[in-house]
This record gives sequence, C-alpha cells and structure tokens, in this order.
Amino acid sequence: FRKMAAIEDSLYSEEVLCDLNFTDLESYKKYGISCVSPGDGLKMRPLEKGDFDKGYIILLSQLTKVGEVDREKYEKQFDSMKKCPGTYYTTVIEDVTKGRIVCSATLLVERKFIHSAALRGRIEDVVVDEAYRSRHLGRLILETLTLLGRELGCYKLSLDCNPRLIDFYKKFGYSEGSALFLVKRFFD
Repeated sequence: FRKMAAIEDSLYSEEVLCDLNFTDLESYKKYGISCVSPGDGLKMRPLEKGDFDKGYIILLSQLTKVGEVDREKYEKQFDSMKKCPGTYYTTVIEDVTKGRIVCSATLLVERKFIHSAALRGRIEDVVVDEAYRSRHLGRLILETLTLLGRELGCYKLSLDCNPRLIDFYKKFGYSEGSALFLVKRFFD
C-alpha cells in the first residue's frame, strides 16, 4: 500500500530515475554519488505532494522570490502539474534524517512540431540549500536531469542562469546559445 500511495503522491514515477545509467557521469566517477546513492542520509526522488511540509517552498526562496504559496496553492499547482504526464520532472534531494528538501531542479519537456515532432527540454529552478553546498548535489541533480532529457529523446536542453554561473554549467556541456533571451514580466 505504501508504494501505491507514494506513486499517487509523486509528480512522476521514481522508476524513471532508477532506470538511468550513471556509470559514465562525473558525479559517479569522481565523487561516487548517483541518483540511488546521493550521499549519507540523502535520497533523490520525484517531488511529492507532501514536500510542502519538508520545506520545498522555503528552499525555492533561496533561488528567487516565491511569493505567497500556502499549502492549498502548492497542492493545487502540484495536482495541475501531475495531470500533464511526461512534462514535469521536478526532482528533489531529501535529507531523510531531517525530513527536509535540500536540493531541487525541474526538467520541463515541451512537445514540438519542429525537428520531426521532437521533444525539447528546459532545466529550471536549480537550487541547493546553502547548508548543503560543496557536496556536489547541484552537479548530481543537473547531470541526472540532463541524462533524463537525453533518455526521453529531447533534441536539445536549455537552461537560464545567472551570468556568474555560466562556467559552472559549461562543465556539463552546456554552451551559450546564439539566441537572445528576452523577458516580459506581468508581475514579480
């Protein structure tokens, strides 16, 4: 019953992560960490409905302005995202000893008509809790979602980042694109 409840409460199936082959990734080769073993007391998994209580929104506030997101808004957004299977792969690392989300990122998969009706991926909202930095969790979650995007058949992945982080992302094969990224905000 617990496994069924976990599947219902997860944004996507955890098996998606477990099926990835990490043996060629730097995180595994250099640091011995992977999706199935991200470090002592840590677990990588899909975002779950109950992660509101594990500080998910608080973690996101270390990345950007989150605004007012109470449990009701969180659960409504979670349910909306879950109704789009194959689109949202929000992945977290939980410190299970503290019941706290300490790292997160999202692979957003867009269905296109171009490139023979291909998939395009976007890496969004990469954040590691300040207390857990220098443990290679950012590297691990980025490599995991990059590998997942490739395995899902995305013809390309892109991400937006602070200019001071460009060199970090280049380590993973990302390069500065030729397109200029423009933004029009309707509210903060």
